[in-house]
Amino acid sequence: MSDVTRMGILGVGNMGSAHANTILSGKVPGMSLTGVCDENPEKLKPFAEKEGVQAFSDAGEMINSGVVDAILIATPHYGHTTYGIQALRKGLHVLVEKPISVHKADCEKLIAAHTDEKQVFAAMFNQRTNPQYQKLRQMIQSGELGELRRLQWTITDWFRTEFYYKSGGWRATWAGEGGGVLLNQCPHQLDLWQWLFGMPKKIRTHLSLGRFHDIEVEDDVTTYMEYENGCTGVFITTTGEAPGTNRLEVVGERGKIVIEKDTFTFIRNEVATSEHSATVQTGFNKPPVWNVEIPSGGGGEQHLGILKNFAKAVNDGDDLIARAEEGIHSVELANAMILSGIKETTVELPLDAAEYEALLNDKIANSTFVKETVEAGSNADDFSSSF
Repeated sequence: MSDVTRMGILGVGNMGSAHANTILSGKVPGMSLTGVCDENPEKLKPFAEKEGVQAFSDAGEMINSGVVDAILIATPHYGHTTYGIQALRKGLHVLVEKPISVHKADCEKLIAAHTDEKQVFAAMFNQRTNPQYQKLRQMIQSGELGELRRLQWTITDWFRTEFYYKSGGWRATWAGEGGGVLLNQCPHQLDLWQWLFGMPKKIRTHLSLGRFHDIEVEDDVTTYMEYENGCTGVFITTTGEAPGTNRLEVVGERGKIVIEKDTFTFIRNEVATSEHSATVQTGFNKPPVWNVEIPSGGGGEQHLGILKNFAKAVNDGDDLIARAEEGIHSVELANAMILSGIKETTVELPLDAAEYEALLNDKIANSTFVKETVEAGSNADDFSSSF
């Protein structure tokens, strides 16, 4: 194990530059920034001037340079698969921004390239560091909530303007981004959904392409999900609503949890719902409850926490908070929602990766974004603008 991981960042736009500055500030023990890569020379200037940091304009050059032990991929989405495979085949450790790929088939290709268990392969699912979601997961897995009955997440505080969508030619296009709110804003919530509740067996979605904006991809989504045990879920998201809501409700046999803003409320049934229903001798009374306010514990370390964990995994062999292989599940959820919405039908999981890839390729063929950009995996003008 090494004492210090030499990190290279591929794409120094909004998120990439933030990660670079975090490492340069010394906040990530056991990690140093030794390489940055971007096709936009202006984006490279602030980092090329730093001692010990080498600047590259070509991803392959940085991957093969020998000056980095690991790379963090913060390019537009299609580049995640291409550059991830190159880096893994070179023997580098890889940390990839969300989503790990645009569609399930590409996820499978990327994951298949990770053949050496000594290589650390992680995803930037920073919301897993949030104590609220960690506590909820612990309560579900311990049985504190009992069997899950109903799930609902309304996550509509993603408001974006027309100016935002016009800020990069690749934004909100099938060829440049591979989708809209489900691929750009919601991968974290979709990852948390499967991390907390597992994968459903059926999905039925209503979505609108460009309902609120002059874009070709989805900006308004309502999805209904079914699980093997009969549990149902509803997931609602949009970039066209203000002020918006972020409210998660989880109902189990032993009560209901509501997470909204900084509050975590557990309304706990003293007796499981089905037991109470089967034994009580009246027609309407509900089980008595305890109202429990659980301290939120703040938002956690977020991106910094993932970077620290990645360094510890490379240097000391620590377990990862978010293995990149798990990133296929959130992509599969997004793909299934889009497929269901566009074809106006119920989609069963596991998703047919080839069917979705064919649908996506048809959308790409008619996309406003130039086809050559997709083949290159980046836009020469917007390569660094990851989000």
